[in-house]
Amino acid sequence: MKTIKHVIAGGLIVLLTSCGSTAKFPTSTTIPAAEIVAKSKTDKNNNTVIEVTAKNLASADRLDPPKESYVVWITTEDNGTKNIGLLNSKNGSKAVLKTSTPFKVREIYITAENQGNISYPAGIEISRTSF
Repeated sequence: MKTIKHVIAGGLIVLLTSCGSTAKFPTSTTIPAAEIVAKSKTDKNNNTVIEVTAKNLASADRLDPPKESYVVWITTEDNGTKNIGLLNSKNGSKAVLKTSTPFKVREIYITAENQGNISYPAGIEISRTSF
């Protein structure tokens, strides 16, 4: 009976860990106190669901030079670089962006920009990681 429970428990662990991945961003030289993590999983429609969580992320207007916002970007397998949204940090404690995309994600990175609704990164790169 214990063997069956162990097999079932092991199967559940494999199933849960194969459903998504987590990537920790390396320490940023621009904002060294920031702790940034990205989670990625595929939903039932075969879209990639991405959640980026940043702790201790200084407000973009406190950077030197000051910026308006943090933009989260993905690099895809076939469709290049895409802006997937803004990571708003009001008080520096925690900022979260959760979104989905039909693209297969290779890399994810954050830049500080003068505008949030841009098509290509032009500002300061904060950090980058891959899945």
